[in-house]
This record gives sequence, C-alpha cells and structure tokens, in this order.
Amino acid sequence: MITKHQIICDLYKDKGVEVVYGNEDGSFTATKIDGTVVAIDQSAVDTEFAKQEYKNNRQMEYPDWGTQLDYIYHNGIDKWKADIVDPVKAKYPKPN
Repeated sequence: MITKHQIICDLYKDKGVEVVYGNEDGSFTATKIDGTVVAIDQSAVDTEFAKQEYKNNRQMEYPDWGTQLDYIYHNGIDKWKADIVDPVKAKYPKPN
C-alpha cells in the first residue's frame, strides 16, 4: 500500500529525510537522521498521494493470489486478464 509516509520520503529524499512522523492533527513531521526537521509542503504530498492512490484501490480490489492462480489454472491467462485484471484497471485507471 502506498502511504503518505512513503510519498514524503520519496519527495524529500534529496533533502535527507529519513524519518516521518504522523501527528494527531493529520499533519506530518519529516526529519533527517540527526533530528533536524525538514519543512514539507502538505499540498504537494496530498497531490502526489492522489496520483498514486489508484495503486491502493487496485490492490484492495484484486482477489488474493491463491484465488487468481486457481482462476488461471481453470480458465487460462487470457480469461484471467479479461475477467479479473482488465476490469480493475478500467475501474481505477493510472492517471496521466
């Protein structure tokens, strides 16, 4: 699952962010390994999270691997792709 913690680490990697704390008010505090606080742009984090949230939605929608492998065994890969993969990708498209 993609989390806002991951997004912050990715966006601020070049600033040396190593640790991200979630605050009770829903905001985040990012720090370097030495404890120095790094200012973050919450709107940039929210925007990037919205772009990547399709991954979380798809992950929640797909059946577990065992079910998918059983489906492939009984119906073949082409039917699995048409019946399971393609509908989820259409429901949660990758943003441009």
